[in-house]
Amino acid sequence: MDVLPPPGPGPDGPDSLTADEVARFVVATAVWAPSVHNTQPWWFAADGQQVSLHADAGRRLTMADPEGREMMISCGAALFTARLALRALGHVPETIVLPDPGHPSLVARISWSRRAAVTGYEQRLFSQVLRRRTHRGGFDPVPLSANLLGALRDSAARDGAALHIIADAGRRAALAAVVETAERSLRLDSARVAELASWVSPPGSARRDGVPPSSYPARAERTYPAFPGRDFAHGRGWGLPPFSAHPASQAGVVGLLTTADDRPVDWLNAGQALQRMLLTAGTCGVAAALHSQPLELPWLREFIRTQLGDGGYPQLVLRFGAVIQASVSVRRPPADVLFAVGSEPSGPEHALSHRRG
Repeated sequence: MDVLPPPGPGPDGPDSLTADEVARFVVATAVWAPSVHNTQPWWFAADGQQVSLHADAGRRLTMADPEGREMMISCGAALFTARLALRALGHVPETIVLPDPGHPSLVARISWSRRAAVTGYEQRLFSQVLRRRTHRGGFDPVPLSANLLGALRDSAARDGAALHIIADAGRRAALAAVVETAERSLRLDSARVAELASWVSPPGSARRDGVPPSSYPARAERTYPAFPGRDFAHGRGWGLPPFSAHPASQAGVVGLLTTADDRPVDWLNAGQALQRMLLTAGTCGVAAALHSQPLELPWLREFIRTQLGDGGYPQLVLRFGAVIQASVSVRRPPADVLFAVGSEPSGPEHALSHRRG
């Protein structure tokens, strides 16, 4: 289900929406947040003028993400998108993050009781929710403005994270080598390869989660310096033609998203910062590629933290650049992830639901 534009003013505008209609709109928007391998590891419960966001542990990558760090980053991105959807309706979101220590999968409660006019900045971010796509390839040799890079750093800081632009050629090459080392190591781990394959859909699949062949190139594009992507096609010829029309595919502007600490709340902050940055970049026609491979290997993550991250805890490697995107993603409909209080999902049937796609 696509995100509908927010209702306009007048008798049929946001003021006339019921609490249930607001909740459905919020969730229909939030599901378009980015998530690792498009696992969409979340579900929502509606209770009057409140929506609760829950992490879906059944969709956590047990091999790649045993602590749930990437799952919580994904949920943080969904949380930011839900808050933005409320602002698009003119509501002021009131958010409590990790409200119940006894239920760590309860990510946040979001309520709305006050109204305020939506700003132009919020409207511009909202306009990118459906358009944003994770890029998997190289970029055209087009420089990005200093103003945009400053805006991206400010976006990360607003949500309790930091974006470090790796401008030094030597440090960029070192980070590229770390990503390449990680990708090679992960491809030699049969259990991790099998886990990745379980989230990759064949052409013509009706699945609404995972990585469809319409979202990555059939042939890996080597960038300079080399930042290899995941091997989704795995030699099967699936995927799209090369994204970049230029023979010299560039890595783009390389960044490292970090947090001062490494707790679940920091992972959520990183996810919120990530989505704000991606939408901000989108308003300027800039796409982003995401690399989590080296952060799934503790020894490489520690190397990045001490040698390249200025002591901050690395949460994601990003590349920003200009490219004409042709990728198409998929999302589960809100009816699959939104529940009324008292009818929330539970049990192994829910935990394995993604395998039925």
